[in-house]
Amino acid sequence: MQYTLLKSKLHRACVTHSELEYEGSCAIDATLLEAAGIHEYEQIQIYNITNGERFTTYAIRAEAGAGIISVNGAAAHKAKPGDRVIICTYAVLNQHEVASFKPVMVYLDETNRITHCRNHIPAQVA
Repeated sequence: MQYTLLKSKLHRACVTHSELEYEGSCAIDATLLEAAGIHEYEQIQIYNITNGERFTTYAIRAEAGAGIISVNGAAAHKAKPGDRVIICTYAVLNQHEVASFKPVMVYLDETNRITHCRNHIPAQVA
């Protein structure tokens, strides 16, 4: 049996650019890609907290340390500068890998600087 689990996420990233005429993809600060373990050209899911849009694209590298999150191409219709988004990747694991797997979750401030990282989500309480 195989399971699809959260591999990594950039939580509450702030969109800095929205480039409709760009070739496509989402440009992400190289420092953030590295911190989250997201590979260039890897498929990503983007969940727009601001407007509820959810879409799939792929990651490309933006200048390290610049804080860039640029939603490009057709996806530019789904996010605009200032929107807060969650950017996720997933991994397909077999039953034996699941027990020891830990995701990488990177939490960001409004300027896309890392505030902290976790490898679990605390239990939701009532």
